[in-house]
Amino acid sequence: MTDRKPDPANWEYKSLYRGDIARYKRKGDSCLGINPKKQCISWEGTSAVKKHSHKHLERYFTKKSVGLMHTEGIAVCGNTEPPSSEPVPFIPVKDSADVAPPVATWLNPLGIYDQSTTQWLQGQGPLEQEPKQPDSQRDRESAALKARVEEFNRKVRENPRDTQLWMAFVAFQDEVMRSPGLYALEDGEQEKHRKSLKLLLEKKLAVLERAIESNPSSVDLKLAKLQLCAEFWEPSALAKEWQKLLFLHPNNTDLWQRYLSFCQSQFGTFSVSKLHSLYGKCLSTLSAVKDGSILSHPVLPGTEEAMFALFLQQCHFLRQAGHSEKVISLFQAMVDFTFFKPDSVKELPTKVQVEFFEPFWDSGEPRVGEKGARGWRAWMHQQERGGWVLVNPDEDEEEPEEDDQEIKDKTLPRWQIWLAVERSRDQRHWRPWRPDKTKKQTEEDCEDPERQVLFDDIGQSLIRLSSPGLHFQLIEAFLQFLGVPSGFLPPASCLYLAMDESSVFDSELYDEKPLTYFNPSFSGISCVGYMEQLGCPRWTKGHSREGEDFIRNVFHLVLPLFSGKQKSQLCLSWLRYEVAKVIWCLHTKKKRLKSQGKNCKKLAKNLLKEPENRNNFCLWKQYAHLEWLLGNIEDARKVFDTALSMAGSNELKDRELCELSLLYAELEMELSPDSRGAATGRAVHVLTRLTESSPYGPYAGQVMATQVLKARKAYERALQDCLGQTCASDPAPAESLDCLGSLVKCFMLFQYLTVGIDAAVQIYGQVFAKLKGSVFPEGPGPEDSARSQSLSNVLEAVTLMHTSLLRFHMNSSVYPLAPLRETLSEALKLYPGNQVLWRAYVQIQNKSHSANKTRRFLDVVTRSAKHLEPWLFAIEAEKTRKRLVDSVQRVGGREVHATIPETGLTHRIRNLFENAIRSDKGSQCPLLWRMYLNFLVSLGNKERSKGVFYKALQSCPWAKVLYMDAMEYFPDELPEILDVMTEKELRVRLPLEELELLLED
Repeated sequence: MTDRKPDPANWEYKSLYRGDIARYKRKGDSCLGINPKKQCISWEGTSAVKKHSHKHLERYFTKKSVGLMHTEGIAVCGNTEPPSSEPVPFIPVKDSADVAPPVATWLNPLGIYDQSTTQWLQGQGPLEQEPKQPDSQRDRESAALKARVEEFNRKVRENPRDTQLWMAFVAFQDEVMRSPGLYALEDGEQEKHRKSLKLLLEKKLAVLERAIESNPSSVDLKLAKLQLCAEFWEPSALAKEWQKLLFLHPNNTDLWQRYLSFCQSQFGTFSVSKLHSLYGKCLSTLSAVKDGSILSHPVLPGTEEAMFALFLQQCHFLRQAGHSEKVISLFQAMVDFTFFKPDSVKELPTKVQVEFFEPFWDSGEPRVGEKGARGWRAWMHQQERGGWVLVNPDEDEEEPEEDDQEIKDKTLPRWQIWLAVERSRDQRHWRPWRPDKTKKQTEEDCEDPERQVLFDDIGQSLIRLSSPGLHFQLIEAFLQFLGVPSGFLPPASCLYLAMDESSVFDSELYDEKPLTYFNPSFSGISCVGYMEQLGCPRWTKGHSREGEDFIRNVFHLVLPLFSGKQKSQLCLSWLRYEVAKVIWCLHTKKKRLKSQGKNCKKLAKNLLKEPENRNNFCLWKQYAHLEWLLGNIEDARKVFDTALSMAGSNELKDRELCELSLLYAELEMELSPDSRGAATGRAVHVLTRLTESSPYGPYAGQVMATQVLKARKAYERALQDCLGQTCASDPAPAESLDCLGSLVKCFMLFQYLTVGIDAAVQIYGQVFAKLKGSVFPEGPGPEDSARSQSLSNVLEAVTLMHTSLLRFHMNSSVYPLAPLRETLSEALKLYPGNQVLWRAYVQIQNKSHSANKTRRFLDVVTRSAKHLEPWLFAIEAEKTRKRLVDSVQRVGGREVHATIPETGLTHRIRNLFENAIRSDKGSQCPLLWRMYLNFLVSLGNKERSKGVFYKALQSCPWAKVLYMDAMEYFPDELPEILDVMTEKELRVRLPLEELELLLED
């Protein structure tokens, strides 16, 4: 038999096994196979070895077999003989004894083609087999799934422009691969195909490529392809594809945000300076698009809001990398660029405005937060007149000297000394250093050049904000970075990137006083200057003297820029900041309480003296609460009574008045149990007088029953009117939305005090049933997003009041846990990002000995929610249970037998961490990685902990707190960790060389 050229028509397709290797048989040869190592086809009985391309054979057999797939795995051989110890050059395939030899015809003259090949040469398909009836559940499921595959194919053929349909087809591939046996070739291969991740990715990629061919301008499809290719492409190739996509769509803000997040999480190519310049390029490009300088691409809706979100994302990135000075300089420049811009440059393009701004920045003029700051506009006008008149500085005011002795105890280990000095410098040196011309200082006098911020560091990131709402958000965000509880939250696109400390789990204040707890709402985001150890209490303790002066100067400069509610909100934020420091003194340093309380009361009185603030009930409420916290109960009551007596005849229509009365009543309720009767009477008096049109009078005795009945009727009428206006009108009146939440809370508390907890629960149920249909409609339909969001906020506030009231009642009375558990479960499905509700849920569920219900609920929420809070609190719930089990098992430092059968808690917590960091938002959340590292270190597994640390750096290489945590957990690695920080250009304020010099002195 002579060798002949391999012809696909001469081969008989027998079967397929994993690894792109098939078994074939050529007529007249005794044995046939493929050698995987040599990647060739071998014959027995021939004089030579013939090679043929895998891809050629694959194309051929793909035409003949629809189910041919590209996977990896282990070869399946039909040989039943025991394996030989000697290596074989090919995989043998036995002849089929039951197949009749083909007959020689004009189409098959040599008689070597089988029936299938003959039909193929004739252009015919295989004979149709009789349909096999599904005789098992698996067959029925496979048939149904095949029908869905055919339906998807038909739909995308008919509607190739429907990108959502294509995305659904891509997501459907997960379900296809989960189905055992749909694409299996033999009975033993189902599991192998089902578990093949590469096969799944390639199938999705094939669908996406078909979708992009039909929709070449769809950014969503291209983004999905890039995210998919990240699984098996090299980072350099992926970065090139990103750059190509951005070149085609420079006006797409969502594309920029994802590209920046991608570059930020690439450890191999990451450096702070490189990413900082990339943020600047992004913002300057979008500014050019917005100005119309880039004519080829129009401005997309929402570009300005997205640019502001990207600016905040850049600021959080710099803060977490330790470059606090650049963050403060960015905000200083943006405040001047936004609020103090000269009129002569307002109409110019952004790039030209930035060029005009540079001389002001380099002039040495005081900036926002510095003493004597006047702003860009005033400086420009004065330059036109010849410059400022220099005034000699006040000689009596001396700048406090810094403590030169940074190292208190040189006997401590070197890593502890480094951490203490580094944190100390972080807290003291977060403001940019500038030479003081009155002291004849120059730039060379700065000991640390990194503390100076040049215009090149911030110029590209300056953007124009035309919306008044964004103007106010800029100031709120600036205050939040400084540690002032302004109530501002970062945009959803960068919320979890900014989350880096564990205040989300702090519930001590909430547990003490569930009705009147003070919630600064930091949401796990630290302020500049603070990189504390994980688990430290996160209460505002303020900054140094210079830092406090800086914040005070900021408020004095920006308060005249606003009016009305916005100015009131800024005043309230300032006062809440001082009250937060009072609470910190109450729990930690009681020696500073007197001076801090005095300063806080002075600020409150000065704010209330302002003409526009005299009727500001928010400030009156905060001032009265301050007096109550300081223990001055009678003084606080006088402040409350004074404020309530100034109210007009708005009765229940004034939201701020309702909130003031509500806090007064709640504080009276939370007094010590020995005065509970009198306190309840005072609370009923306050809520009753709220419904009356007559002037308010102080508490004079028990409220009469007729007054209580009249008040209840007034509450009912007001509630029905408010609900009717809110749900019937479209859009809902702003007045109804403002007063609805406060009205419901006051009515619930009134019913609780006069009737009981069941009456309060009934009010909540009525409101919840009425609003839920408007906020979360069951059927599809157009909804006003602004109206729906407003109603959702009202319902969320009412739910918080309901849960707090139930918790208060359970602390003072016997009441079942089921109503509170059901309320929290229902609310968390609607508001999976509410941290207060999660804290309450975890706490009450830990009182139960059975964790099955909690785990089932958390599993459902984590599967469906787009937020990261369900994962964080699921982990916290398991960690709390583990601490409880450990405390039971370890009494007095010795091991005892377990009394609660929880043997897999450690593995369960680790599994939760792994699933959480596998998500897109979890993989780039520094807080989640810090928690994971801390948990593994607590188990004592040092090697595994190091592995997780280096894995965390792959996703969050910019987070300085991760490096500082590692120095605590792995002290021996201090030089190596500092080398990595220096290489990635993170802010290191104390190099090792300086540490050695300090230790020698």
